[in-house]
Amino acid sequence: MYQNILIPVLLDEDHHNTVSFDVARKLANSDAKFTILHVIEPIPGYVISQIPEDVQRSNRKERETTMSRMAQDLLGSEAKIVSGHAGRTIVDYAKSHEIDCIIVASHRPGIGDFFLGSTAARVVRHANCSVHVIR
Repeated sequence: MYQNILIPVLLDEDHHNTVSFDVARKLANSDAKFTILHVIEPIPGYVISQIPEDVQRSNRKERETTMSRMAQDLLGSEAKIVSGHAGRTIVDYAKSHEIDCIIVASHRPGIGDFFLGSTAARVVRHANCSVHVIR
């Protein structure tokens, strides 16, 4: 059983994060701490300069609201939004916050994953803790 569980999430309609939450509950100690983490990939400067500031603020506020709702669905959790490359940022966050288990969702690997690698594959290869991959 695990004490400090990290659950990286995507905020789109194609990903059902409730499955990851169910697995986290099953793997957790009775007093476990959960962190729901959303990583925002950096937007190139030439693109971000074309997005109005009010749109950027609105988008950020919408993500924060969605993450707060997710945290309410998983008792004992806190929601965090960070920026960076997804795979690297998840691994770094886990190391710096003494995470003992990461529960990460993954798609079925395709030929492109052998050359590019997926976020889940990077987390599995580089994390210093247990990683449970949900498909």
